[in-house]
Amino acid sequence: MESRSERLLRRRQDPMRTSFLELLFDLSFVLALNQLSNVLSADLTVVGALRTMLLLAPIFWIWLTITWSTDWYDPGTGAVRALLVGSALGSLLMGAAVPEALDGRALMFAGAYVAIHLGRGLIIGAALRGHPLRRRTLRVLVWYGATSVPWLVGAFVPAVRAPLWLLALAVDFVGPRLGWPTPRLGRTGQDELRLSGRHLTERFQQIFIISLGELVLSAGLSYVETAPDPGATAAFLLGFAVAVLIGLLYVTPAGVALGPAIDRAAPSRFAVTVGYLHIVMIAGVVATAVGIELAIAHPTAPAGMGAVVVTGTGPTLFLAGRMLLSAAIHRRFSWPQLAALLAMPAVAVATLDRPLLVLAAATTSVLFLAAALDHTGFFAPRSTGQD
Repeated sequence: MESRSERLLRRRQDPMRTSFLELLFDLSFVLALNQLSNVLSADLTVVGALRTMLLLAPIFWIWLTITWSTDWYDPGTGAVRALLVGSALGSLLMGAAVPEALDGRALMFAGAYVAIHLGRGLIIGAALRGHPLRRRTLRVLVWYGATSVPWLVGAFVPAVRAPLWLLALAVDFVGPRLGWPTPRLGRTGQDELRLSGRHLTERFQQIFIISLGELVLSAGLSYVETAPDPGATAAFLLGFAVAVLIGLLYVTPAGVALGPAIDRAAPSRFAVTVGYLHIVMIAGVVATAVGIELAIAHPTAPAGMGAVVVTGTGPTLFLAGRMLLSAAIHRRFSWPQLAALLAMPAVAVATLDRPLLVLAAATTSVLFLAAALDHTGFFAPRSTGQD
Protein backbone atom coordinates (compact mmCIF):
# COMPACT_ATOMS: atom_id res chain seq x y z
CA MET A 1 0.00 0.00 0.00
CA GLU A 2 1.34 3.43 -0.99
CA SER A 3 2.27 5.91 1.67
CA ARG A 4 0.92 9.46 1.69
CA SER A 5 4.21 10.82 0.36
CA GLU A 6 4.32 8.31 -2.51
CA ARG A 7 0.78 9.25 -3.57
CA LEU A 8 1.94 12.86 -3.84
CA LEU A 9 4.47 12.03 -6.56
CA ARG A 10 3.44 12.24 -10.18
CA ARG A 11 4.19 9.02 -12.05
CA ARG A 12 5.81 9.35 -15.47
CA GLN A 13 3.50 6.68 -16.91
CA ASP A 14 0.36 8.63 -15.90
CA PRO A 15 -1.28 10.99 -18.44
CA MET A 16 0.44 14.38 -18.04
CA ARG A 17 -2.66 16.45 -18.75
CA THR A 18 -2.96 19.95 -17.38
CA SER A 19 -5.45 20.07 -14.54
CA PHE A 20 -8.27 22.58 -14.07
CA LEU A 21 -6.52 24.23 -11.14
CA GLU A 22 -3.33 24.63 -13.20
CA LEU A 23 -5.36 26.54 -15.80
CA LEU A 24 -6.97 28.62 -13.05
CA PHE A 25 -3.49 29.38 -11.73
CA ASP A 26 -2.49 30.57 -15.23
CA LEU A 27 -5.45 32.92 -15.40
CA SER A 28 -4.25 34.71 -12.28
CA PHE A 29 -1.42 36.16 -14.40
CA VAL A 30 -3.75 38.05 -16.75
CA LEU A 31 -4.01 40.90 -14.25
CA ALA A 32 -0.25 41.05 -13.73
CA LEU A 33 0.54 41.17 -17.45
CA ASN A 34 -2.09 43.85 -18.03
CA GLN A 35 -0.71 45.97 -15.20
CA LEU A 36 2.84 45.54 -16.50
CA SER A 37 1.82 46.91 -19.89
CA ASN A 38 0.18 49.86 -18.10
CA VAL A 39 3.39 50.53 -16.16
CA LEU A 40 5.41 50.54 -19.36
CA SER A 41 2.94 52.69 -21.31
CA ALA A 42 3.05 55.28 -18.52
CA ASP A 43 6.83 55.62 -18.80
CA LEU A 44 8.28 55.01 -22.28
CA THR A 45 11.87 55.44 -21.14
CA VAL A 46 14.79 53.17 -20.36
CA VAL A 47 13.97 53.52 -16.66
CA GLY A 48 10.37 52.53 -17.34
CA ALA A 49 11.48 49.49 -19.33
CA LEU A 50 13.89 48.38 -16.59
CA ARG A 51 11.19 48.85 -13.95
CA THR A 52 8.80 46.71 -15.99
CA MET A 53 11.40 43.96 -16.43
CA LEU A 54 12.25 44.00 -12.72
CA LEU A 55 8.58 43.32 -11.94
CA LEU A 56 7.98 40.82 -14.75
CA ALA A 57 10.89 38.54 -13.78
CA PRO A 58 9.65 37.53 -10.29
CA ILE A 59 6.07 37.22 -11.54
CA PHE A 60 7.11 34.76 -14.24
CA TRP A 61 9.47 32.97 -11.84
CA ILE A 62 6.48 32.22 -9.63
CA TRP A 63 4.72 30.65 -12.58
CA LEU A 64 7.76 28.61 -13.59
CA THR A 65 8.54 27.19 -10.15
CA ILE A 66 4.92 26.24 -9.52
CA THR A 67 4.84 24.58 -12.94
CA TRP A 68 7.87 22.50 -12.00
CA SER A 69 6.06 21.49 -8.81
CA THR A 70 2.97 20.32 -10.71
CA ASP A 71 5.28 18.29 -12.96
CA TRP A 72 6.88 16.55 -9.98
CA TYR A 73 3.76 16.23 -7.83
CA ASP A 74 0.23 15.10 -8.63
CA PRO A 75 -2.14 18.09 -9.05
CA GLY A 76 -4.98 15.85 -7.95
CA THR A 77 -3.68 15.55 -4.38
CA GLY A 78 -4.90 17.86 -1.65
CA ALA A 79 -1.45 19.33 -0.96
CA VAL A 80 -0.87 20.40 -4.58
CA ARG A 81 -4.42 21.70 -4.90
CA ALA A 82 -3.86 23.89 -1.85
CA LEU A 83 -0.55 25.00 -3.36
CA LEU A 84 -2.19 25.99 -6.66
CA VAL A 85 -5.06 27.88 -5.04
CA GLY A 86 -2.76 29.72 -2.65
CA SER A 87 -0.30 30.55 -5.44
CA ALA A 88 -3.11 31.85 -7.65
CA LEU A 89 -4.19 34.20 -4.86
CA GLY A 90 -0.62 35.32 -4.27
CA SER A 91 -0.13 35.96 -8.00
CA LEU A 92 -3.27 38.08 -8.07
CA LEU A 93 -1.96 40.14 -5.16
CA MET A 94 1.34 40.63 -6.97
CA GLY A 95 -0.55 41.72 -10.08
CA ALA A 96 -2.65 44.18 -8.09
CA ALA A 97 0.52 45.61 -6.53
CA VAL A 98 2.38 46.07 -9.85
CA PRO A 99 1.52 49.77 -10.45
CA GLU A 100 2.99 50.71 -7.06
CA ALA A 101 5.25 47.72 -6.47
CA LEU A 102 8.32 49.94 -6.21
CA ASP A 103 6.49 52.47 -4.06
CA GLY A 104 3.51 52.16 -1.71
CA ARG A 105 2.71 48.49 -2.38
CA ALA A 106 6.22 47.09 -2.26
CA LEU A 107 5.43 44.98 0.80
CA MET A 108 2.36 43.47 -0.88
CA PHE A 109 4.42 42.57 -3.95
CA ALA A 110 7.45 41.18 -2.13
CA GLY A 111 5.38 39.60 0.63
CA ALA A 112 3.23 37.66 -1.83
CA TYR A 113 6.34 36.51 -3.72
CA VAL A 114 8.03 35.29 -0.55
CA ALA A 115 4.84 33.70 0.80
CA ILE A 116 4.32 31.65 -2.38
CA HIS A 117 7.85 30.26 -2.36
CA LEU A 118 7.99 29.53 1.36
CA GLY A 119 4.43 28.21 1.36
CA ARG A 120 5.29 25.80 -1.45
CA GLY A 121 8.25 24.45 0.51
CA LEU A 122 6.29 24.06 3.72
CA ILE A 123 3.28 22.38 2.08
CA ILE A 124 5.30 19.95 -0.03
CA GLY A 125 7.85 19.36 2.72
CA ALA A 126 5.13 18.36 5.16
CA ALA A 127 3.47 16.07 2.61
CA LEU A 128 6.79 14.35 1.78
CA ARG A 129 7.66 13.54 5.39
CA GLY A 130 9.70 10.35 5.47
CA HIS A 131 10.39 10.33 1.71
CA PRO A 132 13.94 10.76 0.29
CA LEU A 133 12.76 13.52 -2.09
CA ARG A 134 11.93 15.66 0.91
CA ARG A 135 15.60 16.70 0.94
CA ARG A 136 15.12 18.37 -2.45
CA THR A 137 12.21 20.38 -1.11
CA LEU A 138 14.15 21.36 2.00
CA ARG A 139 17.10 22.58 -0.10
CA VAL A 140 14.79 24.79 -2.15
CA LEU A 141 13.07 26.03 1.02
CA VAL A 142 16.40 27.01 2.55
CA TRP A 143 17.39 28.97 -0.58
CA TYR A 144 14.12 30.88 -0.72
CA GLY A 145 14.25 31.42 3.00
CA ALA A 146 17.62 33.11 2.51
CA THR A 147 16.46 35.29 -0.39
CA SER A 148 13.30 36.28 1.48
CA VAL A 149 15.53 38.55 3.60
CA PRO A 150 16.57 40.93 0.76
CA TRP A 151 13.06 40.81 -0.66
CA LEU A 152 11.49 41.93 2.61
CA VAL A 153 14.26 44.34 3.59
CA GLY A 154 13.92 45.95 0.18
CA ALA A 155 10.17 46.28 0.71
CA PHE A 156 10.74 48.22 3.92
CA VAL A 157 13.75 50.30 2.80
CA PRO A 158 13.05 52.19 -0.46
CA ALA A 159 16.64 53.45 -0.82
CA VAL A 160 17.99 49.92 -1.39
CA ARG A 161 14.86 48.31 -2.83
CA ALA A 162 15.90 47.84 -6.44
CA PRO A 163 19.47 46.61 -5.72
CA LEU A 164 18.30 44.15 -3.07
CA TRP A 165 15.52 42.81 -5.27
CA LEU A 166 17.95 42.37 -8.17
CA LEU A 167 20.33 40.49 -5.88
CA ALA A 168 17.52 38.25 -4.61
CA LEU A 169 16.35 37.56 -8.16
CA ALA A 170 19.86 36.63 -9.25
CA VAL A 171 20.16 34.11 -6.40
CA ASP A 172 16.68 32.72 -7.07
CA PHE A 173 17.44 32.31 -10.78
CA VAL A 174 20.79 30.60 -10.29
CA GLY A 175 19.53 28.14 -7.67
CA PRO A 176 18.18 25.49 -10.07
CA ARG A 177 21.30 25.64 -12.24
CA LEU A 178 23.44 24.85 -9.19
CA GLY A 179 21.05 22.28 -7.69
CA TRP A 180 20.36 24.47 -4.62
CA PRO A 181 23.51 23.36 -2.72
CA THR A 182 22.78 23.53 1.00
CA PRO A 183 24.95 22.75 4.04
CA ARG A 184 24.24 19.26 5.44
CA LEU A 185 21.60 18.65 2.74
CA GLY A 186 23.94 18.50 -0.24
CA ARG A 187 23.08 19.33 -3.84
CA THR A 188 20.10 18.20 -5.92
CA GLY A 189 21.11 15.69 -8.61
CA GLN A 190 19.99 15.63 -12.23
CA ASP A 191 17.65 12.68 -11.65
CA GLU A 192 15.76 14.65 -9.00
CA LEU A 193 15.28 17.55 -11.46
CA ARG A 194 13.88 15.44 -14.30
CA LEU A 195 10.84 17.04 -15.96
CA SER A 196 8.27 15.81 -18.47
CA GLY A 197 8.86 17.43 -21.86
CA ARG A 198 5.27 16.93 -22.94
CA HIS A 199 3.80 18.49 -19.80
CA LEU A 200 6.26 21.37 -19.68
CA THR A 201 5.77 22.18 -23.37
CA GLU A 202 2.01 22.31 -22.87
CA ARG A 203 2.41 24.57 -19.85
CA PHE A 204 4.75 26.94 -21.70
CA GLN A 205 2.26 27.15 -24.56
CA GLN A 206 -0.55 27.93 -22.15
CA ILE A 207 1.23 30.79 -20.39
CA PHE A 208 2.33 32.18 -23.73
CA ILE A 209 -1.28 32.09 -24.94
CA ILE A 210 -2.19 33.99 -21.77
CA SER A 211 0.34 36.68 -22.73
CA LEU A 212 -1.09 36.86 -26.26
CA GLY A 213 -4.56 37.09 -24.74
CA GLU A 214 -3.41 40.12 -22.78
CA LEU A 215 -2.16 41.69 -26.03
CA VAL A 216 -5.55 41.13 -27.68
CA LEU A 217 -7.37 42.36 -24.56
CA SER A 218 -5.28 45.54 -24.41
CA ALA A 219 -5.87 46.22 -28.09
CA GLY A 220 -9.58 45.62 -27.71
CA LEU A 221 -9.94 47.86 -24.67
CA SER A 222 -7.98 50.62 -26.39
CA TYR A 223 -10.17 50.31 -29.49
CA VAL A 224 -13.36 50.46 -27.42
CA GLU A 225 -12.19 53.69 -25.82
CA THR A 226 -11.46 55.46 -29.13
CA ALA A 227 -13.95 57.28 -31.31
CA PRO A 228 -15.00 55.50 -34.54
CA ASP A 229 -12.09 56.11 -36.88
CA PRO A 230 -10.65 54.22 -39.89
CA GLY A 231 -7.11 54.67 -38.59
CA ALA A 232 -7.96 53.22 -35.19
CA THR A 233 -9.76 50.32 -36.87
CA ALA A 234 -6.74 49.63 -39.07
CA ALA A 235 -4.44 49.71 -36.04
CA PHE A 236 -6.73 47.33 -34.16
CA LEU A 237 -6.67 44.90 -37.08
CA LEU A 238 -2.89 45.14 -37.17
CA GLY A 239 -2.82 44.34 -33.46
CA PHE A 240 -4.84 41.19 -34.08
CA ALA A 241 -2.54 40.27 -36.96
CA VAL A 242 0.50 40.73 -34.73
CA ALA A 243 -0.99 38.39 -32.10
CA VAL A 244 -1.61 35.73 -34.76
CA LEU A 245 1.86 36.12 -36.29
CA ILE A 246 3.64 35.94 -32.94
CA GLY A 247 1.61 32.85 -32.11
CA LEU A 248 2.60 31.20 -35.39
CA LEU A 249 6.25 32.08 -34.88
CA TYR A 250 6.10 30.63 -31.38
CA VAL A 251 4.73 27.22 -32.33
CA THR A 252 6.42 26.58 -35.70
CA PRO A 253 8.66 24.85 -36.44
CA ALA A 254 10.76 24.40 -33.29
CA GLY A 255 7.78 24.42 -30.94
CA VAL A 256 6.88 20.85 -31.82
CA ALA A 257 10.43 19.72 -30.95
CA LEU A 258 10.57 21.39 -27.53
CA GLY A 259 9.14 18.45 -25.59
CA PRO A 260 11.64 15.85 -26.86
CA ALA A 261 14.48 18.34 -26.32
CA ILE A 262 13.47 18.76 -22.67
CA ASP A 263 13.25 14.98 -22.21
CA ARG A 264 16.74 14.30 -23.50
CA ALA A 265 18.60 17.30 -22.02
CA ALA A 266 20.09 17.93 -18.59
CA PRO A 267 17.04 19.43 -16.83
CA SER A 268 18.95 21.85 -14.62
CA ARG A 269 20.34 23.48 -17.73
CA PHE A 270 17.97 23.19 -20.65
CA ALA A 271 14.63 23.45 -18.82
CA VAL A 272 15.85 26.47 -16.85
CA THR A 273 17.22 28.09 -20.01
CA VAL A 274 13.85 27.60 -21.70
CA GLY A 275 12.27 29.39 -18.75
CA TYR A 276 14.67 32.32 -19.07
CA LEU A 277 13.92 32.62 -22.79
CA HIS A 278 10.19 32.67 -22.12
CA ILE A 279 10.68 35.65 -19.83
CA VAL A 280 12.32 37.44 -22.76
CA MET A 281 9.56 36.46 -25.19
CA ILE A 282 6.75 37.44 -22.84
CA ALA A 283 8.50 40.75 -22.13
CA GLY A 284 8.42 41.28 -25.90
CA VAL A 285 4.70 40.57 -26.01
CA VAL A 286 4.05 43.05 -23.18
CA ALA A 287 6.01 45.77 -25.01
CA THR A 288 4.25 44.90 -28.28
CA ALA A 289 0.88 45.36 -26.58
CA VAL A 290 1.93 48.87 -25.52
CA GLY A 291 2.96 49.74 -29.07
CA ILE A 292 -0.35 48.54 -30.46
CA GLU A 293 -2.27 50.53 -27.83
CA LEU A 294 -0.44 53.69 -28.89
CA ALA A 295 -1.24 53.10 -32.55
CA ILE A 296 -4.93 52.51 -31.82
CA ALA A 297 -5.27 55.54 -29.57
CA HIS A 298 -3.35 57.93 -31.87
CA PRO A 299 -3.06 56.37 -35.35
CA THR A 300 -2.20 59.61 -37.17
CA ALA A 301 0.09 61.10 -34.49
CA PRO A 302 3.79 61.23 -35.40
CA ALA A 303 5.84 58.44 -33.87
CA GLY A 304 8.17 59.92 -31.27
CA MET A 305 11.33 58.20 -30.11
CA GLY A 306 9.57 56.55 -27.14
CA ALA A 307 6.87 55.06 -29.36
CA VAL A 308 9.42 53.90 -31.94
CA VAL A 309 11.56 52.23 -29.29
CA VAL A 310 8.74 50.39 -27.54
CA THR A 311 7.04 49.35 -30.81
CA GLY A 312 10.30 48.06 -32.26
CA THR A 313 11.68 46.58 -29.06
CA GLY A 314 8.61 44.43 -28.37
CA PRO A 315 8.84 42.24 -31.50
CA THR A 316 12.64 42.35 -31.32
CA LEU A 317 12.65 40.88 -27.82
CA PHE A 318 10.20 38.19 -28.86
CA LEU A 319 12.25 37.31 -31.95
CA ALA A 320 15.47 37.21 -29.91
CA GLY A 321 13.97 34.83 -27.37
CA ARG A 322 12.35 32.69 -30.06
CA MET A 323 15.50 32.50 -32.15
CA LEU A 324 17.58 31.47 -29.14
CA LEU A 325 14.97 28.83 -28.29
CA SER A 326 15.31 27.41 -31.81
CA ALA A 327 19.08 27.45 -31.39
CA ALA A 328 18.84 25.66 -28.04
CA ILE A 329 16.72 22.92 -29.60
CA HIS A 330 18.46 22.51 -32.97
CA ARG A 331 21.93 23.92 -32.23
CA ARG A 332 21.53 26.43 -35.06
CA PHE A 333 19.61 29.63 -35.74
CA SER A 334 16.38 30.10 -37.66
CA TRP A 335 17.45 32.34 -40.55
CA PRO A 336 14.03 33.99 -41.07
CA GLN A 337 13.91 34.88 -37.37
CA LEU A 338 17.49 36.16 -37.43
CA ALA A 339 16.79 38.30 -40.50
CA ALA A 340 13.63 39.71 -38.91
CA LEU A 341 15.51 40.35 -35.66
CA LEU A 342 18.12 42.41 -37.48
CA ALA A 343 15.59 44.21 -39.66
CA MET A 344 13.07 45.12 -36.97
CA PRO A 345 15.04 47.96 -35.26
CA ALA A 346 16.00 49.49 -38.60
CA VAL A 347 12.44 49.37 -39.89
CA ALA A 348 11.14 50.92 -36.67
CA VAL A 349 13.69 53.75 -36.70
CA ALA A 350 12.92 54.46 -40.38
CA THR A 351 9.36 55.38 -39.39
CA LEU A 352 10.43 58.00 -36.83
CA ASP A 353 8.06 61.00 -37.04
CA ARG A 354 5.77 59.05 -39.40
CA PRO A 355 2.20 58.28 -38.25
CA LEU A 356 1.98 55.61 -35.58
CA LEU A 357 -0.18 53.56 -37.93
CA VAL A 358 2.72 53.43 -40.40
CA LEU A 359 5.05 52.28 -37.63
CA ALA A 360 2.64 49.51 -36.64
CA ALA A 361 2.21 48.42 -40.26
CA ALA A 362 5.98 48.32 -40.84
CA THR A 363 6.76 46.14 -37.82
CA THR A 364 3.80 43.88 -38.61
CA SER A 365 5.16 43.38 -42.15
CA VAL A 366 8.49 42.19 -40.78
CA LEU A 367 6.73 39.67 -38.54
CA PHE A 368 4.60 38.52 -41.48
CA LEU A 369 7.64 37.83 -43.66
CA ALA A 370 9.39 35.95 -40.84
CA ALA A 371 6.31 33.82 -40.14
CA ALA A 372 5.74 33.11 -43.84
CA LEU A 373 9.34 31.98 -44.38
CA ASP A 374 9.33 29.95 -41.16
CA HIS A 375 6.09 28.28 -42.14
CA THR A 376 7.44 27.13 -45.51
CA GLY A 377 10.15 25.19 -43.69
CA PHE A 378 12.68 25.98 -46.43
CA PHE A 379 14.93 27.88 -44.01
CA ALA A 380 14.03 25.75 -40.99
CA PRO A 381 16.80 23.93 -39.10
CA ARG A 382 17.27 20.43 -40.45
CA SER A 383 16.88 17.42 -38.22
CA THR A 384 20.13 16.17 -36.75
CA GLY A 385 18.69 12.77 -35.93
CA GLN A 386 18.28 13.76 -32.27
CA ASP A 387 14.81 15.35 -32.56
